[in-house]
Amino acid sequence: MFKNRILAAIVAAMAAVTAPVWAAASDYRFELDGPPATAGKATGITVRLIHVPDGKRVPGAVIFQTRFDMGPDGMGTMTAPAKAVPGPDADAYVIEVEPSMAGKWGLTLAAKVQGETDTVRGTVAVTVSK
Repeated sequence: MFKNRILAAIVAAMAAVTAPVWAAASDYRFELDGPPATAGKATGITVRLIHVPDGKRVPGAVIFQTRFDMGPDGMGTMTAPAKAVPGPDADAYVIEVEPSMAGKWGLTLAAKVQGETDTVRGTVAVTVSK
């Protein structure tokens, strides 16, 4: 009987200890935030990183990879320069782009989020006007 109580206490203690729940990279998305870009000149595109389960903005991520191409218009090989620049606040990420022509462009980003082991990747559609 005493052994059963010890065994029950051990099982209860093990059940009380739970592993931490980590977010997955798929729990995040990038959203366009701001005016559209203009062809023929350098333009800052502001994006926000959103934690999908709670809808909150994610501050302090480090964007380390950018690509700006016309993939949405069927011309994925047509690229333009794109680089991350400091934003106006911690949860606004500004990407400076130089689109050569008007049309539908895709801004693909890769970022590291504090506490997240996987890289967060996403693409936002950007309409560039003349």
